[in-house]
Amino acid sequence: MRVVLYSTKPYDRRFIGEAAAGRAHEVEYLDARLDRHTARLAQGFEAVCTFVNDTIDRPIAEQLAGGGTGLIALRCAGYNQVDLHAAAELGLRVVRVPAYSPFAVAEHTVAMMLALNRRIHRAHTRVREGNFSLDGLLGFDMAGKTVGVIGTGQIGTVVARILAGFGCRLLCCDVHESDELKQLGGRYVDLPTLYGASDIVTLHCPLTPQTHYLIDADAIARMRRGVMIVNTSRGALIDAQAAIDALKDEHLGYLGLDVYEEEADVFFEDLSDQVIRDDVLARLMTLPNVLITSHQAYFTDTALRNIAQTTLDSLDAYAAGGGLANEVTAAK
Repeated sequence: MRVVLYSTKPYDRRFIGEAAAGRAHEVEYLDARLDRHTARLAQGFEAVCTFVNDTIDRPIAEQLAGGGTGLIALRCAGYNQVDLHAAAELGLRVVRVPAYSPFAVAEHTVAMMLALNRRIHRAHTRVREGNFSLDGLLGFDMAGKTVGVIGTGQIGTVVARILAGFGCRLLCCDVHESDELKQLGGRYVDLPTLYGASDIVTLHCPLTPQTHYLIDADAIARMRRGVMIVNTSRGALIDAQAAIDALKDEHLGYLGLDVYEEEADVFFEDLSDQVIRDDVLARLMTLPNVLITSHQAYFTDTALRNIAQTTLDSLDAYAAGGGLANEVTAAK
């Protein structure tokens, strides 16, 4: 089967290439993102493989279907970037990678908490410049702090497990309650209660119309002064301008972002010799109590290997005409 991969980097080519070895697929790699201008490059390919910032709205889905594509394989867990209704109407099947490594994202989440708390990013820069002063680097003990975990699926559960080991008190919010979280001492509460009682809020829920700007000015106002927010899930869970306003008046004490709503034109690229044109992102980058990483949380060898393996298994199943274990539809 002919497959074209969009938004590929050298590491994608390495791990996909290893997983594809010995399989009956002709794989072509593109650096370009999938958009209305590049969709024509999929002409004649039975499957397209895309990543988090590749958009598949109705016009793009129409181009893909018109060019002979029947399968969209997402190299990620989230699928909010796909118009599933349009895909279904056009006969396009969609698969994803629902679980590549919850440990990778969870560990990065906690690493961001620790770095923000102990100002490790600032301390590193200081020491490299010969400044060994401790002024401005005061942190707090994680033990005894209350952490609000929003979304207790696989990633949220691993985050909670790590934080329980630190001695944190866990407040949880999800439509589906986890027995494991309860056994760890986690208590399920509503969002207002979680906001009002948490020293740290960490986001691990999908992006849906209901969760868009889940953290807005009103939500932050309900939180304790000096609260830390960490987001390694989806950028649009947070209203970034509201976060900046709260950082400026010091109600929000720390912000860790591995994702950003307008990341598509910035993340995964080297822009070190260019001006950052996104004024909101540029402002966030100037604040000393903000830590931003470039959608890096998933980026471990284990996760990339699992993504490649699951993606190629889905391609095999589609080519064989069998069921697709990781298929997503508009009804799900």
